[in-house]
Amino acid sequence: MVISLSVAVLLLVLAWIFMRSGGLKFSHALICVLLGFQLASSSVAATIHEGLTATAQVVSGIDP
Repeated sequence: MVISLSVAVLLLVLAWIFMRSGGLKFSHALICVLLGFQLASSSVAATIHEGLTATAQVVSGIDP
């Protein structure tokens, strides 16, 4: 668990740096994909899923 958490934090920091730099290259996209897979296998995945579901429900309830 400690190793996977540190990998997730490392990938999160790298993704943040790449997004701040402005350009998204293939290597940057690969880091973002790896971060997604790492987060999906972590314990925070359920919280992220619930947050996205709640956000989708709020957005779908808005009348244009």
